[in-house]
Amino acid sequence: MAISFAGAFAGHDKALEFRSARAAVLANNIANADTPNYKARDISFNASLNNEMRRLQLKGTNARHFTESAETELTGDLLYRNPSQPSLDGNTVDMQREQAEYAQNSLQFDTSFMFLDRKISGMKKALTGN
Repeated sequence: MAISFAGAFAGHDKALEFRSARAAVLANNIANADTPNYKARDISFNASLNNEMRRLQLKGTNARHFTESAETELTGDLLYRNPSQPSLDGNTVDMQREQAEYAQNSLQFDTSFMFLDRKISGMKKALTGN
């Protein structure tokens, strides 16, 4: 029986990639908190999930099935955040919100990392028999 890492990791490896990318975007927002006309950005998990779902290909087993390959153009997952209180210089970074989002993203990263670590530890125990 072959082991598929994609199935064994149950998507936690992809979650780590998403959380890392989001951390970079949020850190960029925090770094540009004093930059005039800087627009805060964020990555939406739902938008990323929808883009990946569109990339899935349909598998047809009959000639009359749809053979559409969902090669839709990706619009990008990076979105502009709606400011709750924009500043006079046009900057839309709200430091309290950015720090809260960064802390929440960090917790979610740690959780995904812990699940992935436990999956790998379980696989290692199964292979070594300990």
